[in-house]
Amino acid sequence: MQNKKCYMCDSPATSDEHVPPKCIFPEHKDVKRNLRDNLITVPSCDVHNANKSRDDEFLMVSLAGILGNNSIGYEHYHGKVQRALKRRANRLLDKVFLTKHTLRLGDENKFLDLIFGQPDYARLIDCFTHIAYGVYRYHFQESFNGKIKVFMGFLHSANKNHNAFKAFIAHRAEIDLREKSGSNPEVFYYRLADPDKFGFSLIHLCFYENVNIYVSLMPEGSAPPFDLGMELIKGGIETVVEIEGKQYKFNERNT
Repeated sequence: MQNKKCYMCDSPATSDEHVPPKCIFPEHKDVKRNLRDNLITVPSCDVHNANKSRDDEFLMVSLAGILGNNSIGYEHYHGKVQRALKRRANRLLDKVFLTKHTLRLGDENKFLDLIFGQPDYARLIDCFTHIAYGVYRYHFQESFNGKIKVFMGFLHSANKNHNAFKAFIAHRAEIDLREKSGSNPEVFYYRLADPDKFGFSLIHLCFYENVNIYVSLMPEGSAPPFDLGMELIKGGIETVVEIEGKQYKFNERNT
């Protein structure tokens, strides 16, 4: 750690932090495989490492049980996550959801309980922001200075604009992003886009092959270019954006 600075601030680094948190990766006893080899680490100060263990546990519970995850996520949820929930008498779920509801599918002999509700959006944003800074530091061997904006593509919404933008950014990412990076891609991988002429870049974070997060990076001192389409969308004007022949509609009027 000598002469190294924290990946999040200018404080001296005192330890290494796993990016994403180590608890995201299942233990061998749960999956009978070693998925904790060659994990990404970055230098960190005490504030941005040791003091965030509760956030790491919160993120683990938030991600592993999402419907549609691969078998690794499923096994992780029924292993380490369930042990964490039992230790905390399910109080962890009250941290994950600000409001929650349970839907039981099946009958009294064979059923599946689905929990849905309003997640702690701000806390999730903070967790993914730290991961994005860590991935940038690891990949480029230097800290990112600037603004980061996180879009969580795995959240479902009743807002049509949100869903249209989710599909749009996923399509845009497939065009712009590089190959996957990460030693255990069934648990986590990331992809990076080269900075454009304005210095802007994009990071795609993916957990359990289903949970997608997109992070835009705007370097310090740069200004976003004028984008007529985005201004029309922000203004509530009905707008169609087209990429490779596919249309994405925003502010659609009810007919």
